[in-house]
Amino acid sequence: MKNSKPKTKESDILETQQDNSSIQNGMSQQRKIFVSLGVALVVILILLSPFFVAGTIFRWAGVGGYAEAVKSFLFSKGSAVRSENGKVNILILGKGGKGHGGPDLTDTIIFASISLTGHSIELISIPRDIWIPEIRAKINSAYYWGNLQPERGGGLSFAKQVVSEVTGQSVNYALAIDFSGFQDIIDTIGGVDVSVDRSFTDTKYPVAGKEDDTCGGDATLACRYETIHFDKGLTYMDGATALEFVRSREGDNGENTDFARSARQQKVISAVSKKVLSLGIILNPAKDYKILKAVKASIETDLDPTTIGILVRTILGSRNSMNSYVLSTDLLVNPPVSPAYDKQYVLIPKLGSGNWKEIVNWISSVLK
Repeated sequence: MKNSKPKTKESDILETQQDNSSIQNGMSQQRKIFVSLGVALVVILILLSPFFVAGTIFRWAGVGGYAEAVKSFLFSKGSAVRSENGKVNILILGKGGKGHGGPDLTDTIIFASISLTGHSIELISIPRDIWIPEIRAKINSAYYWGNLQPERGGGLSFAKQVVSEVTGQSVNYALAIDFSGFQDIIDTIGGVDVSVDRSFTDTKYPVAGKEDDTCGGDATLACRYETIHFDKGLTYMDGATALEFVRSREGDNGENTDFARSARQQKVISAVSKKVLSLGIILNPAKDYKILKAVKASIETDLDPTTIGILVRTILGSRNSMNSYVLSTDLLVNPPVSPAYDKQYVLIPKLGSGNWKEIVNWISSVLK
């Protein structure tokens, strides 16, 4: 039988110190846990705050579908969107809009193919003067006829159908941009820098609002036009200047063709896309709000919020691999003005009107 020694004051003090130390250690551990949880909460709030801010901006701008777009941006797979061979094909149309002659004629026609896996975007400009036998009119009127004749399914739907026939590619989605809204978007993002390939002057640029002015009997109707000029090199453009650059049709130095104009349009669209997707714009709530207001007022599309979320994520990853093309001039000819084409300036395939075989093959080679 063991004899236990009586406790001394020293041993009591030691046990008390040990108990206090254990309590302090326990409290310290709790503090660490609370601090860690607090830090984690702050980090989560910081990460989510842009989405909360963006949600508010979307509501203020009157744009719906934000929750669905964010959810798809973060979690949805590319398979949730309509695509062909891993590519989403979108038709981009630019129209004059109100106050412009032929407000529903789409003088900008771009076939955009976005790879869901290859991190690349191909933009192919299609000349507006291509003759479409089915409607006995130029391709730039397909959107107009689709809106005018409901049996064609609407402007976007019929334009997609016609472009799909010409290119041999399915067109999954479409959007039509009113040029006036495009000008507002450029001004909102602070303008863009565009590389002008060659200097040119256009002495017959139309003055808005003077399309029917008789100019006091002046036979030359000079009051309907103004002169614009661009110098070769990197040029800063605000919305109005960019609009002149893409709309000019009578420039010298080879800039009076549909193909040259298409190339200029691509340059501006590419510059706008890259700037809109820059962090300086994305993280600026005031500019985001103004852009969304302009977009809502000037863009018609069949893209749904889920698709938009997935495409924004894909485009962000591909914005540095954006390649631009103009439908090759080697594939088209300008036939003599005749009743066969309603006495209009038109372009038809070299193989003959309505024979799209070479164009289909060329576009297929670009998209490989």
